[in-house]
Amino acid sequence: MPVFPEEPEIHESLPGPGVPFPRESDAQALNAPAPGGAPAATPSTVAAAAPVPGPRQAPRPAPSASGKPGPPRPIPKPGPRRPAPSAPQVEVRRIAAGPAQALERADETVDQLLDAGRDPGQILVLTVGEAHPWQQHEVSFGEERYWAQLAEGGDVFYADAKFGRPVRREVVVLVVNGGPAARAAEAYAEALGRATSLLVVCGDAGPAAGGPAGATPGRRSSGARPDRLKV
Repeated sequence: MPVFPEEPEIHESLPGPGVPFPRESDAQALNAPAPGGAPAATPSTVAAAAPVPGPRQAPRPAPSASGKPGPPRPIPKPGPRRPAPSAPQVEVRRIAAGPAQALERADETVDQLLDAGRDPGQILVLTVGEAHPWQQHEVSFGEERYWAQLAEGGDVFYADAKFGRPVRREVVVLVVNGGPAARAAEAYAEALGRATSLLVVCGDAGPAAGGPAGATPGRRSSGARPDRLKV
């Protein structure tokens, strides 16, 4: 039969130096039940017991970067309103002339404007007194044809200063060829409201400081309006 090696004997370890031998009375005291029937607490049981939580505290607000509360932020105030852009001012030129010479000065002014490159449809001529000869010529062909030229806007248009059509053109030539001073003042205000760039006053109307002095009358071109009336 096989021979098994002998197992080494296990000897109880002896306590180290300074450690007393356990006594039976100590072991019995640890295993003895506590008064009241509850088993005595072992060291492992005491260590596993969790502490009873207390009341929770509210979280504190996070401190600022400097550690101190800063001053309240000021509320921005609305700035001043910007004024609306004003309309471009109309240049006013004046040409000294009496009622008898106002028509002639106006025709010379129109010729100068055309020679300077102004388009005929940009010019409006208004009279304070008697109608301009060219206006009388056009009206002789009928009111419908006369006002049609104003709607087409292809040529210089002659009209009374108090005509009620809502028309504006770049250049307005006001001819003060008669009528009382009050009527001339009303015509000046009317002509100024119809001009978008330039107002030329031939005669005495409106405030004296309305603008710089007008251009000096030049020679009459071959296309002057009185010559066209003879055709």
